[in-house]
Amino acid sequence: MRTIARLSAEEFEQCVEELAALLADAVDDGASLGFVAPFGQESAAVWWRAQAPAVAAGTQLVWVCRLDGVLAGTVSLIPAAKANARHRAEIVKLMVHRDARGQGLARALLATAEQAAFDAGARLLLLDTETGSTAEHVYLSGGWTRYGIVPGYAASPDGTLRDCSFFYKRLAPPA
Repeated sequence: MRTIARLSAEEFEQCVEELAALLADAVDDGASLGFVAPFGQESAAVWWRAQAPAVAAGTQLVWVCRLDGVLAGTVSLIPAAKANARHRAEIVKLMVHRDARGQGLARALLATAEQAAFDAGARLLLLDTETGSTAEHVYLSGGWTRYGIVPGYAASPDGTLRDCSFFYKRLAPPA
């Protein structure tokens, strides 16, 4: 059974170790999420704990996807803070455990974050991802528009510089 739920600040604190295991798995599998090897669960937990104040303040919204009770994926949404940017938000840290891929979890998490952003008044979403990655395919097939590629933008977990694609999506009411 698949469930997707937004975490409250308290639930987030309780899920840090599970989120850390997911992040460590994604980085170990080569996902370009802002971290380089060596990167284990302890480092991942430190990173997630550092997000707790933003989650508590509502400046970072975090959803988790569970398969039969096991945390299998996550996505975060960061609403813009500037007064002239309140109409937009950023999708960050979309990841699915390698053992749970191919079941539509990334698309379901993304759709959940997109709907929440729309419901909160956002009309423009932004994100970036490694060019040529599986994630890029998810975004392209999900109606996102690539507006540029920056060569050598970020290092992959093994330290190799990779190109990064930048995307936007205009949000509209469901048809």
